[in-house]
Amino acid sequence: MENLYCTLALIVSIFMIIKLILNYKQNLPPSPPTLPIIGHLYLIKKPLHQALQDLLSQYGPIIYLRFGCKSILVVSSPSAVEECFTKNDKIFADRPRTLAGDHFTYNYNSFAMASYGHLWRSRRRFSVVEIFSTTSLQKSLTPLQDEVRNLLRLVYMHSVRDDKKVDLKNLFSLLNINFIMRIVAGRPGIEVKEAEMEVLEKFLLDFKERFFPSLSMNICDFFPILRSIGYKGIEKSFVRLQKKRDEYLQNLLDEIRLKKTVTSTIRNGENNRSLIETLLYLQESDPEFYSDQVIKSNIVMMFIAGVETAALTLEWAMSLLLNHPEALQKVSAEIDKNVGDGCLPSELDLVKLPYLRCVINEALRLYPPAPLLLPHSSSEDCIVGRYNIPRGTILLVNAFAMHRDAKVWEEPTKFKPERFEDSFVEREGFKYIPFGMGRRTCPGAGMAIRTASLALAALIRCFDWEKVGEEVDMSQHYGLSLSKAKPLVAMCTPRQNMIEFLSQL
Repeated sequence: MENLYCTLALIVSIFMIIKLILNYKQNLPPSPPTLPIIGHLYLIKKPLHQALQDLLSQYGPIIYLRFGCKSILVVSSPSAVEECFTKNDKIFADRPRTLAGDHFTYNYNSFAMASYGHLWRSRRRFSVVEIFSTTSLQKSLTPLQDEVRNLLRLVYMHSVRDDKKVDLKNLFSLLNINFIMRIVAGRPGIEVKEAEMEVLEKFLLDFKERFFPSLSMNICDFFPILRSIGYKGIEKSFVRLQKKRDEYLQNLLDEIRLKKTVTSTIRNGENNRSLIETLLYLQESDPEFYSDQVIKSNIVMMFIAGVETAALTLEWAMSLLLNHPEALQKVSAEIDKNVGDGCLPSELDLVKLPYLRCVINEALRLYPPAPLLLPHSSSEDCIVGRYNIPRGTILLVNAFAMHRDAKVWEEPTKFKPERFEDSFVEREGFKYIPFGMGRRTCPGAGMAIRTASLALAALIRCFDWEKVGEEVDMSQHYGLSLSKAKPLVAMCTPRQNMIEFLSQL
């Protein structure tokens, strides 16, 4: 037995020496000791963004890892990020293929997941013009304001109860689901006025089960043989979920088709057309390019990216304000000074609320919704930081680590909205990237910021807020998104000058 252990130790040592020699010859970035077959997966004992942050502190801001059969480049410095998304932006404009992507993205047809090229450019152009342009955002303002009022109505219902406690996580999700649904389909997912809380909670649960499963990589992506043997039924569960999701989306399309108003709505120049109506109209002239699969792939990305980003930003921002009452008071005073008595903050008021924007920016710095952004993939060999990066390498940008790097930020773990009072900080280089950079930066950043700003301003305008207990728990749960491990529950009391307004909602 002792001889067996010695033999195994010798094999592992030889393997590591050979690997080090090869890495040196190939001029790859620094890399921790690796193990046969599994590579560096043995080092991932924490949530991925935290485990990578630990490795980056040991090996520098550019490291090279192996997860099974996949090569991974991890960067976490402004200079390395800049190099990836300027000189090498086109090379890193691809997305890696994954098991989840194979099943959930309708053959990678959406702008978020399509491979770089003509298809991606067409999808991206459509999303920028029809969904996220200034004109489109202006058209979506009325639905957003309606859903903010629905949010206030639900919070007010809780505030007049004895315990005054409100589960803000669920309400933030409901706000964003209904808002995005109104953009996508022209109607909310559920009518808040007419539903009991139990019905709303069931709707939320069903929606999250259908659309919130992660698109991130899993063990089958690193070891393809596991996919071929049906490891733990992962692929079968994806097939079942996609069938359920597709039935829902197809029913949504068929419902709008049955209205038979698509062509007349568009041709009459009405501004209230939904995303599905627009796509169905385009389908008439180019049914192959705007197939049902393409339409459904765009809806999926709106639900996955549009709902969770703003909801998480709201939850983290409110949690930070509750733990820092002096900042909450400063935001409240700013709103009171610049918003008329008995009125809700409007989009025009937002320019007069710079500290509110600072709070949201700081929440995004400390808790970026996607701490590793979405993964990129290199389409050819390139050089990053003087190191050779092979074709097919997956790029992970650790925004979480970079946003908390003491070399980049003063007092990086401290909640300090004032650091963004100089608007140059927000635009300064590549050190602040909650929505990504380069060709594949998130086109919905403006919508997410505006949603979070109007909702947070309305909540602070209408209610006084208190923590439940001594501190709000800020521990994290990591999937593809960075969420709170414990949902935010807070206590609120209607402000005296807003009670009449709230009672009429």
